[in-house]
Amino acid sequence: MFRSSNVAARIFERQIRTPAPGTSVHCARLFYENLVPSHTIYDVECPDHSFRKFTEDGHYLISFSRNNQDLIVYRPRWPSFCCKEDNCIHDLPQKAKRFESFFTELYTVSLASNNELICKDMFLYSESNQFGVFVTSTAPLHDAPSSGEAVPGIPSIDKITFHLLRLRDGDTLDKKVFHNDFINLTHNMGVFLYDDLLAIVSLRFQTIHILQIRDSGNLVDVRAIGTFCREDDELFLNSNAQYMPVSDQSQLNHSENDVETRAHQNPLYQNNTLLSGIKQRLLSFVFREIWNEESDDALRIQSLKKKFYFHFQDYVDLIIWKVQFLDRHHLLIKFGSVDGGILVSRNADQHPAFFAVYNMETTEIVAFYQNSAEELYLFFEMFCDHFHPQSRSSLHMNFISSHSNNIYAFEQLRGIKKKAIFTQFVKKMLGSLPFSCQSRSPSPYFDQSLFRYDEKLISATDRHRQSTDHPIKFITRRQPYTLKFKIKTGPEAGSADSRTKKISSFLFHPFLPLALSIQQTVFSQPSINIHFRK
Repeated sequence: MFRSSNVAARIFERQIRTPAPGTSVHCARLFYENLVPSHTIYDVECPDHSFRKFTEDGHYLISFSRNNQDLIVYRPRWPSFCCKEDNCIHDLPQKAKRFESFFTELYTVSLASNNELICKDMFLYSESNQFGVFVTSTAPLHDAPSSGEAVPGIPSIDKITFHLLRLRDGDTLDKKVFHNDFINLTHNMGVFLYDDLLAIVSLRFQTIHILQIRDSGNLVDVRAIGTFCREDDELFLNSNAQYMPVSDQSQLNHSENDVETRAHQNPLYQNNTLLSGIKQRLLSFVFREIWNEESDDALRIQSLKKKFYFHFQDYVDLIIWKVQFLDRHHLLIKFGSVDGGILVSRNADQHPAFFAVYNMETTEIVAFYQNSAEELYLFFEMFCDHFHPQSRSSLHMNFISSHSNNIYAFEQLRGIKKKAIFTQFVKKMLGSLPFSCQSRSPSPYFDQSLFRYDEKLISATDRHRQSTDHPIKFITRRQPYTLKFKIKTGPEAGSADSRTKKISSFLFHPFLPLALSIQQTVFSQPSINIHFRK
């Protein structure tokens, strides 16, 4: 820990003192208290694009055209200019206040074709920052008729295309197309990338597609989890049905007819006589857990009647909402009702939901919790970083603050928990699981051990927030708690109409003192400010 807040004294102290083992990176990050984006250029003249985010290595700024047809990628750079005026020290010349002074356009790629549009909320970069995953799709059909194994009540999208691009030059290396399906692409909710494995959740057909991004730039199908769990499940069932005796086949057909007559009682499976493989694994796990709770057979039967058979149809009606990787072999799967499957609202935690940990190698459910389970919340509180799996080679993502690695974030969580009703608090906290992939900024200015700020107005989470005319203050955690810099959205003089609803978003560079603040209002051009160290 440095004794002085002066940057020159800190550099000298770094030369003569050795930090404690394992703290060298944290000591180096203390220099960000001195290197802050303290200068702002308001209402920058820039292209009319939708700016998405920086990549983790900081080399690329991803943006999309307003018509959602083209991808535009920029390279951040620091402004350089010549100035002869006397006031150059106090203010930048007009030619240096342009967007092109801070960013250089690398290329423009037309991704969408025909009636497709780019899903501007969806973008993932690979571990090496070599590849980027983008999505184009047609408009969803909300009243689509159910057909085949499709779940009723889920919208249908005629075509969804996943594009794998090389970020260096924008070349399209591979594509993966889904037809008449629905994938929730808002804030990457239906897609998760871990190392080179890509999980895509088909809500309409209740299938988890696992793909691998090869170094050659190919998208390779690894497995599909849903109707079948193993690669040879379908072959096994078809081969057994082929050699089934005629009498057994007639009994099977008779049972199928009986099931069809009762299909109206369970419209979720009108076209299926068998439960899906993942649903059978889930029911088997729940049955065994209840069975093992008691040692007496009579008590086991009573417990099964109350906890399993009474709720059997409720378990059958569950659908997969969301999925994330915990590691290369385990998935955290969120189950819920059909109504809550496509909801993106703040009260989503009010819907009943369940969490299952699924082992892809053994095809077994290894844990199952309700969204009010205290045991799962304790895991979440103590090991929150394990729910944000990051690659060990990640340069900046491993330093993002959470209540399991930062004392200030933990104290803030404890304060919220004391004021809330515990059961409602648990549901609200677990409602964020599974986490969306690459949804947090690794910027050191969100490090809660360095700065204090109002998380209601700004945070590391990639979300739009209600804008305010007051500047957002970043104050140091160390005494004397100095105000280091302020982020103000919108025009410098403020908005003329304070009644207009304004939404703000922030794009922070992963390691440079550089940030974009974007304020959007209805039926008007967004106001973009650039915050940097002068």
